[in-house]
Amino acid sequence: MAVVTAVSLRKGHHFSKTNALSIRLLKGLGVDGDAHMGETVKHRSRVAKDPTVPNLRQVHLIHEELFDELAPKNFIVRPGEMGENVTTRGIDLLGLPSGTRLHLGESAVVEITGLRNPCIQIDRFQKGLMAATLDKDSGGKLIRKAGVMSIVLAEGDVRPGDPIRVELPDGPHRALEPV
Repeated sequence: MAVVTAVSLRKGHHFSKTNALSIRLLKGLGVDGDAHMGETVKHRSRVAKDPTVPNLRQVHLIHEELFDELAPKNFIVRPGEMGENVTTRGIDLLGLPSGTRLHLGESAVVEITGLRNPCIQIDRFQKGLMAATLDKDSGGKLIRKAGVMSIVLAEGDVRPGDPIRVELPDGPHRALEPV
């Protein structure tokens, strides 16, 4: 069963976010009170390029299984520390197609827009972590494991323990690309 294991937010622009008992997702905006909330881009480097671009990164989700994978490589990562708003378990976030809708809790719905592209800030958090969140498939294509980004379609409160229901888009499905 797919479930939310943690929720996190932070008002200022910091790499890690603070765990919370619940977060409120606002339609078309993101996480209420989070630095990345808004209709247009909020990531500082993206704002510098063009502040009018739509925000496709309103809610960041990471699968907790990534933390399990990183632990034997001596990277101890806890929910929220990689900047995600929603930590999940029991769902292959990276394998979902673009446009997948995730129903979180009673009423919140997010639509996956793409992959998080890991940046140098990950290495500032823990040296070598960026390389540990990247891999290559059998064909040599880069695999980005640092989670997925989404936009909010329906608002609602999200809490640890909330179920996640997956709604796949009509086909043909498009693989996730970095956003």
